[in-house]
Amino acid sequence: MTDQQTLEPPAPPEAPGPGSPRRSRGDGSHARNFSAGFVVKLILVALVDALGVYGILSAWAVESWGILTFLVLALVAVNWIYFSKRAVPGKYLIPGLLFLLVYQLFVMAYTGYVAFTNYGDGHNSTKSDAIEAISIQNETRVEGSPTLPLTVVQRDDELGFAIVQDGDAEVGTAEEPFTVVEDATVDGERVTAVPGWEVLGFAEIAQQQAEITELRVPFSEDPSEGSVRTQDGSTGYVYQSTLVYDEATDTFTDSATGEVYTPSDSGNFVSEDGDVLTPGWRVGVGFDNFTRVFTDSRLAGPFAQITVWTFAFAFLSVLTTFVVGLFLAIVFNDPRIRGRKIYRSLLILPYAFPGFLSALVWKGMLNPRFGFINEVLLGGADIGWLTNPWLAKLSILGVNLWLGFPYMFIVCTGALQAIPADTIEAAKIDGAGAWRILRSMTLPLLMISVAPLLIASFAFNFNNFTLIYMLTGGGPNFVGTPVVVGHTDILISMVYAVAFDSGNKQYGLASALSILIFIVVGVISYFSFRQTRKLEEI
Repeated sequence: MTDQQTLEPPAPPEAPGPGSPRRSRGDGSHARNFSAGFVVKLILVALVDALGVYGILSAWAVESWGILTFLVLALVAVNWIYFSKRAVPGKYLIPGLLFLLVYQLFVMAYTGYVAFTNYGDGHNSTKSDAIEAISIQNETRVEGSPTLPLTVVQRDDELGFAIVQDGDAEVGTAEEPFTVVEDATVDGERVTAVPGWEVLGFAEIAQQQAEITELRVPFSEDPSEGSVRTQDGSTGYVYQSTLVYDEATDTFTDSATGEVYTPSDSGNFVSEDGDVLTPGWRVGVGFDNFTRVFTDSRLAGPFAQITVWTFAFAFLSVLTTFVVGLFLAIVFNDPRIRGRKIYRSLLILPYAFPGFLSALVWKGMLNPRFGFINEVLLGGADIGWLTNPWLAKLSILGVNLWLGFPYMFIVCTGALQAIPADTIEAAKIDGAGAWRILRSMTLPLLMISVAPLLIASFAFNFNNFTLIYMLTGGGPNFVGTPVVVGHTDILISMVYAVAFDSGNKQYGLASALSILIFIVVGVISYFSFRQTRKLEEI
């Protein structure tokens, strides 16, 4: 040993080699955490799998192969990603990606598909469904047909008829034709008990009289063989269609008149005289839905007025709310005003209430007969704020100003406070006045951050369905139009009227209008955002 010894630090522990076992903490907490997290993940994925399998079985039952394929691929992707160590980023992306595919891309693609079809009332389904419906609607009682002793039966919420044919008890429903049932009890020519079915008595039949009299039970899958109906719940009669469908020639023939109906390109059976059988079926119509709003004289005029008003409404809404919001933001950004926080809190109250509730309140206040504005503020005046076309438009702009200026006030206040104070002070030192500073410095710097929000506000008001629907409902209505639209309708509320609010639902036309709106808003937003880039050069 030497008199002086050097102290060396202890060597660091050796890193485990590729074949060395990993060391865990002595308390075993890492293993417990891993196990708990894995169990939670397993439960969540199992729930997703259960819902997915249920959807797959439902899609299989209705033969919806597209949905079935998507669900199978989605389940495979989810299970592979969440149980693979190579797809860690996918664990965060797959939920949002699936929702994007279902609620955005699929909806857009399906809307585009519907826009090129005649989908709507009278053309809701396939040609085979239309043939069956036409046969059912034109059924009459077969003259000289025997009266069938009939029993009304029910299983769960499904009604059916039980009859005796050739000594066998048979049961059928609206969806399933008559089939022989074993072990049924027959008393004479009437069925008295059916295994798995409840035989309804007089009281139960009386409670469901409307459903029972409308029930039609076919003899077979062939509509031409007729069906059984009843008027009293105890006796049935044979009905057959007066329109006979010939599959070989793809035509309907009226057995009473001999008139022949052939399929047309519009998705209906039409006779030589122009008589049309309804319902029809869904077919492609090309660009007819897009051109109809321009070629149909009854629709072209209102469509042009609604388009002009939509642009005016969106532009004036943005302009008025921005001007008022900016003015108030500048005023209450002045440090010399006392109680600024209180005033700012009060000014954002209209923005804090739901928009549809505020619109309903304003609708009551603007009522021409007993509204607060006419009765109290104007001393009982009779002014049609919501019934005169021009006053209704003015009322909409006024209410939208009330609802929209707090948003612009908040945005402009934040943008003003973000402008460097030394820049404004330098301008004052150079001799610039208040107006010069506002015009040449404050507004350009403000627009850098506010311009994209103004574009977004324009797009929002271009599709501000809630305000129009709740305040005026689109009225006052135009006269002589094939759809229920009015002077204050904008394009998006016109789409709603065409699709749901005009008696005859026209989903194809409504989808075409939706695509036109999407194109208009997209083009305007694209060029507007390109112009806002120039502000960054300031």
